[in-house]
Amino acid sequence: MSSQPRPLPKQDTIIALRAILADADDKGADRAGLTLHLTHRDAALLKRSPAVAMEEISFRDGEMRFLGVKVEVGDVTVSALAGL
Repeated sequence: MSSQPRPLPKQDTIIALRAILADADDKGADRAGLTLHLTHRDAALLKRSPAVAMEEISFRDGEMRFLGVKVEVGDVTVSALAGL
């Protein structure tokens, strides 16, 4: 029996990421100072999912942002928000 957490279903992942950022807003965090560290799977999901609106994601100057928060891809096994 595996003790590793099972990945969230695709739709739930997007909802969870939005909720994490909303919680950071509630705590008074400045989105400019936050970084979302995403797994390759979650980053690919954000890029391809029709559930993510064009206004929610941007690619500029070699940087990906989701809801105004900088995204770094890889080097993590679980997606997480840093900078709180």
